[in-house]
Amino acid sequence: MTILVTGSAGHLGEAIVRTLRGRGSPVHGIDLKKSAFTDAVGSITDPGFVRTQMEGVTAVIHTATLHKPHVATHAKQDFVDTNVTGTLNLLEAAVAAGVRSFVFTSTTSAFGSQLQPEAGQAAVWVTEDLTSVPKNVYGTTKLMAENLCELFFREHRLPIVILRTSRFFPEDDDDPAMRAAYALENAQANELLYRRLDIADAVSAHLLAVERAPKIGFGRYVVSATSPFEPRHLAALARDAAGVVRELYPDCTQLYAARGWRLFPEIDRVYVNERARRDLGWRPEFDFAHVLHSLGRGQDFRSTLAREVGSKGYHDTVFDDGPYPVAS
Repeated sequence: MTILVTGSAGHLGEAIVRTLRGRGSPVHGIDLKKSAFTDAVGSITDPGFVRTQMEGVTAVIHTATLHKPHVATHAKQDFVDTNVTGTLNLLEAAVAAGVRSFVFTSTTSAFGSQLQPEAGQAAVWVTEDLTSVPKNVYGTTKLMAENLCELFFREHRLPIVILRTSRFFPEDDDDPAMRAAYALENAQANELLYRRLDIADAVSAHLLAVERAPKIGFGRYVVSATSPFEPRHLAALARDAAGVVRELYPDCTQLYAARGWRLFPEIDRVYVNERARRDLGWRPEFDFAHVLHSLGRGQDFRSTLAREVGSKGYHDTVFDDGPYPVAS
């Protein structure tokens, strides 16, 4: 099996290519940018380039995208070209080449405004059944691409698995208030409670999706670290999230105090990965319990793969205030 990985110079694309190469598995990475993990440089918006790269390919993992941090620096048409037309080119070429498995990396941003409860309401329980109401062009075009994937399954029976991943980037948050209030590691440790994913777990989900796609046919899955929360916690999370966490993890208080860390006072959503664990046989390793275990041992809670891939940023330009500009 030869796997084509788009976006091989990016965080997830590199991590997947690294992993497959480490296993000795045939893999072909493509990207706009040259990198040690890119075998062919070109754009997925070019149908000819895509058709050429699809030759001899058995499965596709499509991670290439314009991301949320590009909303302030790129036109809406750029998002349509890359996220929609680029995906269409890949789907058409995959069908023509007889590809047996197609995995599309989507995003929990597709849920959009549904992720934030009204004032005074309980945190949102986010499963695949939650209606998508994108709030920017990033989420909109990712949802459009998801719908194209579903169309190609219906029309061509191309086995496709869509993974709506939560945040796995290592960069600082785009919210200046968050950056000012919490150290980077503190914030990202907290996020593993409800809205973050270690890149090693993201990779394992994608590779399992490649294997399971022919049996599944078509499916959408939320992919995020396993949360300790249950529906009964949702009201309390919106009022006193720190109290809920301390009740679930009594040793958290001492371990956090030793580092000068703080828990978030409120949590507005909980990503639920139950369906991905059930259908894909996925077993994510890096959750909040792992964070506390690592803190107790004085170790970095990130995976080895996350440290190897490191921080890439999203722009060639360096900005004065934050890792990337924020759209108004």
